[in-house]
Amino acid sequence: MTSVQSAIVSTREKLKLYKNTPENGLIIFCGMILMNDNKTEKKVTIDIEPFRPCQAFMYKCENKFHSSALNYLLEDDEKFGFIIVDGGGALFATLQGNNRTILQKITVELPKKHGRGGQSANRFARLREEKRHNYVRKVAELAVQNFLTNDKPNVKGIVMAGSADFKTVIQQSDMFDKRLQEVIVATYDVSYGGENGLNQAITQSSDALANVRFVEEKRLVSKFFEDISLDTGMIVFGVNDAMKALEMSALEKILLWDEIQVTRYEIKNPSGGSNRVLYLNPAQEEDPKYFKDPETGNDLEIVESEPLADWLCVNFQNFGSKIELISDKTQEGFQFAKGFGGIGGFLRYKIDIDEIMDNNADLGGDDFDPDEDFI
Repeated sequence: MTSVQSAIVSTREKLKLYKNTPENGLIIFCGMILMNDNKTEKKVTIDIEPFRPCQAFMYKCENKFHSSALNYLLEDDEKFGFIIVDGGGALFATLQGNNRTILQKITVELPKKHGRGGQSANRFARLREEKRHNYVRKVAELAVQNFLTNDKPNVKGIVMAGSADFKTVIQQSDMFDKRLQEVIVATYDVSYGGENGLNQAITQSSDALANVRFVEEKRLVSKFFEDISLDTGMIVFGVNDAMKALEMSALEKILLWDEIQVTRYEIKNPSGGSNRVLYLNPAQEEDPKYFKDPETGNDLEIVESEPLADWLCVNFQNFGSKIELISDKTQEGFQFAKGFGGIGGFLRYKIDIDEIMDNNADLGGDDFDPDEDFI
C-alpha cells in the first residue's frame, strides 16, 4: 500500500508540470524497478506524450507496467481516406493504424422517382436529376477539401463505399478531381451509410490496403535493383557500407528488412582508446574473437548493445535520413532480405566505397568479415 501511495504522489507531481492535457493524451508509468544487479530498486516516473491520440483511458495498479497500451504507436502510420456515400448523405473519414477519424458528414434529401404521368412528369424528372447532379458536385468538392493539401493527396489511398450507385457515379464523374481518382484503391458495396457503413468498409478493405503497401514496397526495391544493374553508384548495401554512409550523412533513404537479425554493439577497451562499434549477426555473436583485443587478448567491455533495427528507428533522423521498412512477403522484398543483408539505401551523392572499406576498422575491426553481414 505504501508503494501505491508513493507512486500516486510521484504521478501527481509529474502532472503538475503540465498546464494542459497534451493534444494526443498522456501516458505515465510510475513504480519501482529492479536494477541490473537484481538487488537494488529504483523508483521511476516516465511520462510519454504519444504522437497519435491515446486509444483508451486506463488505470492499472499491479506488479508490472502494461506496455501493451503503447502497441498502437508501432502500427503502420500510413493514412487512408474513406468516402461513404449513398442517397442519404456522405461521410469523409481517415484510417491510420487503428485510429479512425471522421472528418465531415453531410445529409441530403433527394426526390424519389415520380410515378405520375402527364405534363409534370418530365419536370419532376429534371428536378430530380438536377438535385442528384448538385449532390455529386458537392461530394466531389468536399473530397478535394478533405483529401488534398498543397495540391497533393494527403492520404496514401482512398476507399469508396456505399449502398447505392452514387459511389460509382462520383468516382467516374468529371467533377471528381483527377488527382484523387488516381489514388482510389478499392470500391465496395456496403449495407449502410454513415458510421456503420464506414465500419463495414474498413473491414472489407483490409486486404486492399495491405496490397497498397506491397505495391509501394515492390516499386521501391525494384528501383534499388535497377540502380544496381545500371551501376549508378548511388546505392549502398550491407551493414558495413550502409552504416558508414549513414555516419557520413550521405544516406538519403534507408531500406531495412523489418526482421533483420543484427545487433549493434558499442565496445570499450579497458586499456584505453576510443570506443568501437560492431554490427554482429547471431552467428557472429557466438564467436568470442569479436569481444577480445586482437593484440592483448584481453576481454573488451560491452558499453551498450541494441538491435540495429531499434537503434536505426530511433536515430535515423539525426543523420537527415528517411527509413523504409521492407518485408519479405514480396518476391523483391525476399530477395533484398536474403541476398543483400536486409539493409541498404539510396545515397544523396556518390561516395568512395573503397574509403568505406578502408574505415572498416571503425565498424567491426580488421577481423570483421563484410561477407558475414547476414547469415
